[in-house]
Amino acid sequence: MWPILWTTIRTYAPYVTFPVAFVVGAVGYHLEWFIRGQSALPPPEEEKSISERREDRRLQESAGKDLTEVVSLKDKLEFAPKAVLNRNRPEKN
Repeated sequence: MWPILWTTIRTYAPYVTFPVAFVVGAVGYHLEWFIRGQSALPPPEEEKSISERREDRRLQESAGKDLTEVVSLKDKLEFAPKAVLNRNRPEKN
C-alpha cells in the first residue's frame, strides 16, 4: 500500500505543489502589505534607480575634466604582467 501511495504522490506532486505555493505566496504578500500599510512605501517619483544614480555620479565626476586627454595604451600596460610583455622586446630588457 505504501509504495502505491508514494508513487501517486510523486506523480502528482507538481500539480499539487504549484497551487499550494501560489496560495501561500498570495496570502503572505497581502498579509505583509496589511501589516506595513501604505505609508511605509516610498513615492515612486522620488526614488531613482541604481543606474540613474550611477549616471548622475559619473556626470558630476567628469564635469571639470577634459575628456579628450586619454592615456595611451602603449604607456599604460597595467592590464598584463610586465614580464610577459617584455619577454620578446630587446629594447625593454
